[in-house]
Amino acid sequence: VDFIGWSLWCDIVSFSLMNEVVHTSPTIGSNVEEIVVKNTHFLMWDIGGQESLRSSWNTYYSNTEFIILVVDSIDRERLSITKEELYRMLAHEDLRKAAVLIFANKQDMKGCMTAAEIS
Repeated sequence: VDFIGWSLWCDIVSFSLMNEVVHTSPTIGSNVEEIVVKNTHFLMWDIGGQESLRSSWNTYYSNTEFIILVVDSIDRERLSITKEELYRMLAHEDLRKAAVLIFANKQDMKGCMTAAEIS
């Protein structure tokens, strides 16, 4: 889902692993970032979450080993949409063996949902 902070999260990971500052704009379409850690290559796709783009997500599923879903911890109204989209993704043949990490963003904000509420 859009505007949850995934692009910023990618910037933080890039800086932490590569000591390289990366400034990513909010995603319209997709962004791709390659990170190399100890000779292991990670290709991270930041796929825009706007409703109009969701139907094209499956074009990125081939060879996916990990899914990192970033959830906006203060957006209670759209949590059900996020869950529906996750279930839709996991039903796709190309993602059946993918590991999933759900990252609860904005945990420092007042009124954020707990991990139990999100799960």
